[in-house]
Amino acid sequence: MTEEHPSSTHPPLPPKTEDDRFSWLRLLRSRRVGIATFYRLLSEHGSAQAALAVLPEVARAAGVNDYAICPEGVIHAELRAGRAAGAHLIFRGDTHYSPDLAEISDAPPILWALGDLTLLTRPAVAMVGARNASSLGTRMARKLAADLSTAGYVVVSGLARGIDAAAHKAALEGGTIAVQAGGVDVIYPTENADLAHDIARSGLRITEQMMGLEPQARHFPARNRIIAGLSRAVVVVEAAAKSGSLITAECALSQGRDVYAVPGHPFDARAAGCNHLIRDGATLVRSAEDVIATLSSAPQARAPVAHRPVTPPPDHGRERPADRPDLRDIAALHRRILDRLGPSPVAEDQLIRDLGTTAHTVAPALVDLELEGRIARQAGGLLARIN
Repeated sequence: MTEEHPSSTHPPLPPKTEDDRFSWLRLLRSRRVGIATFYRLLSEHGSAQAALAVLPEVARAAGVNDYAICPEGVIHAELRAGRAAGAHLIFRGDTHYSPDLAEISDAPPILWALGDLTLLTRPAVAMVGARNASSLGTRMARKLAADLSTAGYVVVSGLARGIDAAAHKAALEGGTIAVQAGGVDVIYPTENADLAHDIARSGLRITEQMMGLEPQARHFPARNRIIAGLSRAVVVVEAAAKSGSLITAECALSQGRDVYAVPGHPFDARAAGCNHLIRDGATLVRSAEDVIATLSSAPQARAPVAHRPVTPPPDHGRERPADRPDLRDIAALHRRILDRLGPSPVAEDQLIRDLGTTAHTVAPALVDLELEGRIARQAGGLLARIN
């Protein structure tokens, strides 16, 4: 995503006090505050407390008159549930926050984690694939995961049945991370309950979602961007032509990660997605050595993807920059944005090019429209119109 935000080689400083941590969580859990809006509010107002204080006024300016921030009781309940589950709350910039994940433009500000936090700081490779995996595909996943684990890589996947489960099981001893679509205390699918408990004991389960949240379809693409973001590379073992595994591969490409795919028979629908990836330039994988050799020859340090800084501007008490257009100009820009967007997601940088303006001009309007519930952000910096 090409936005005009100052880049930084360091993740934002995490909240230092319990009040700060509480406010970060409360701001992020407030209605219609997505990740982009969270970072923008934090940058403009200097702290989560200050952002919470002006959020109802910001919402009114966006046309939402009945806006209420997340009640404190909801946050207290989430924190109690986290303690009861033995989970840890990790903030972006914390020691245990993955440096690879911190590079992506839509890095989650907060993660709930259950298990060995040190796995987040080790190099990782993601492995994803079909839920209805073939016997051969499952065997391949187990072999790849075991060999990658032996080579020192943490294996990341999504705790789904099929390829995900096979990869997690094979990498348990060496280290595996399961990224969940719902709450870290909600195991889905239930058939992987024993595996999930094993991962919590010797690996790590993480999520950006609140405690107790049952996963829904819209949560899985967001989960997939985290799988890719944690990893140096993504390996797709089996995938249909239209599958969540390909969404993970697309996220990896947008984040500058390498994508690998295991080829399959042309008549097997479960191999169609992998074969398409290879046709389009993904590296063909025959063994873990194909992945290890490429990663070993790559530079150790990768230029980070520019992300939204949380360093406040000189006057962070202003609700909006002084050069913000007047209300008629704002309304006209809102209409132009909505006219350009539809149900099918569009990349934000593409929208900016289509509008013929700058990210600095468009970004505040996108925040307004997100707070109004008119647009939604999806994984990979995509935007879609809701109504």
